[in-house]
Amino acid sequence: MTLEIRTLASRDELPEWYRAVAVGFLRAGAVPKEEAAALGQNVDPDRTQGAFDGGRCVGTFRTFPQELTVPGGTALPSCAVTNVTVSPTHRRRGLLTRMMGSALDAAKERGDAFASLISAEYPIYGRYGFGPASWTSEWEVDVPRTGLDPRHSGPDDGGRLDLADDEEFRRLGPALQDRFRAQEHRQGVIDRPERWWRRHTGQIRFSGDDFTPPFHAVHRDAQGEPQGFVSWTVRERWDNKLPHNTAEVQCLTALTPAAERALWLFVLSIDWITRVRSGYRAPDDVLPLLLPDPRAARLDTHADFLWLRPLDVPRMLESRSYPVEGRLVLELHDAAGLAGGRYRLEAGRDGATCKTTDESPDLALDIAELGTLYLGDESAVRLAVLGRVEECREGAALSADTLFRTPRRAWCPDIF
Repeated sequence: MTLEIRTLASRDELPEWYRAVAVGFLRAGAVPKEEAAALGQNVDPDRTQGAFDGGRCVGTFRTFPQELTVPGGTALPSCAVTNVTVSPTHRRRGLLTRMMGSALDAAKERGDAFASLISAEYPIYGRYGFGPASWTSEWEVDVPRTGLDPRHSGPDDGGRLDLADDEEFRRLGPALQDRFRAQEHRQGVIDRPERWWRRHTGQIRFSGDDFTPPFHAVHRDAQGEPQGFVSWTVRERWDNKLPHNTAEVQCLTALTPAAERALWLFVLSIDWITRVRSGYRAPDDVLPLLLPDPRAARLDTHADFLWLRPLDVPRMLESRSYPVEGRLVLELHDAAGLAGGRYRLEAGRDGATCKTTDESPDLALDIAELGTLYLGDESAVRLAVLGRVEECREGAALSADTLFRTPRRAWCPDIF
C-alpha cells in the first residue's frame, strides 16, 4: 500500500498513533482509548504527524511550543520535537526526513528561533541541522564516605527547610521555576507548563507509568521567602537490620547559592539514606565539590542532552548576551535552506546586532555547529581542530570562544 504522511485528522486517531509510539520505544500492546485520550490532552493534532500504511500508523512525530532560556536570561520560542518513531518494518524509507522537513518548514514560518529536542540516538539528527548544545551529568553519592557532619541539622544561613505536600509544591513551584530560568546563567532551561507539575505530583497517571509519589521540601531564606525546592523518592533496602536506602532526586531548583547548598546538604543528611542519586544535572553542578570528599560522588552518566537547530540566526544572536565587545562574520551552510547565509555579528555588553553581509567570512561552519556553539557550552577552537569549523581568518575561532563561551555550562533539567 502507498505510504501517506499527514497530520492527524482528529483525536480519534490518537490510540493508533500512540500504539505506534509504543512500538518505536519497544513497548508492545494496544493503548486503551482512555489512556490515549489522557496522554493526548496536550497534543495539538495540527502539529502531530503520522506515517500511515493503509490504516496502520508506522511512524510518529510531534512538536509543541517551548520557551528556552539563552545566555543572559532571555527566553526564545522553540519548536520542541518529541515522540519521534519509525516502526522497524518501515525503516530506511525516508519517513523521518519527510516528517522533519515538514515540521521545520512550519516552525520557520511560525517565527520560532530554533527547534529543540532530546536525542535518543546521537547519529540521527545532525543531518537535519541539529547540534548538541548542552550535556548532562548524574552522580551517585556514597553518603558515609562524604565526610559530612552527621549532626547536620539545617541551613546555616538563617533560612529554613520545610516539607511540602503536593498541593503546596504545585502552588509554589511554578513561580520559583520561572524566576530560576530567567537568571543570567541558566541557558538551556525550558519552561514547565502546568501539566508538568501535575504529572510530577501524580495528579495525572497512566497505566504502567511506575510512578512513585515523591517527597518535597522548600527552602526559605531568613525573611521567609521561598528560594528553592527539591523533590525526591526513596528506594528502600535493608540488610541485617542495616539501612541501604537510596534517595533519588527528581528535581532540585535553587535561586541562590545558599539555597542550593542547603537543599543538597538536606538530602544528604536524611536519616537511613546511604546513597543519593542526583538525577540529571549540569556537568559543572556544585554537588561533588560541596562534599568534604568529592570522590564520594561517582559520575554515573555524562552524555549529550539538549540539541538545537537554528532557524532565525539574527534573532538568536541578537537575543543572547556577550561578555565583551567583538565582531565576527559567519558563513553558515544549511542543506535545508532554512537559515544559511553570511552574517555579521557585532556584539558587546550592551547588546548585539546581526545582519546579512557580503564581507569575507571569519568562520565557516554548518548550521548544526552554530547550534552546538550557541549556548556557550562548546569551544570553536576545539571544533576547528576536529574540522567541524573552518577558520577563514587566523584566530577567528578564539575570537568566537571569547564571545560565545559562558561562565556556567548550559543545562536543560527536563526530558521532553
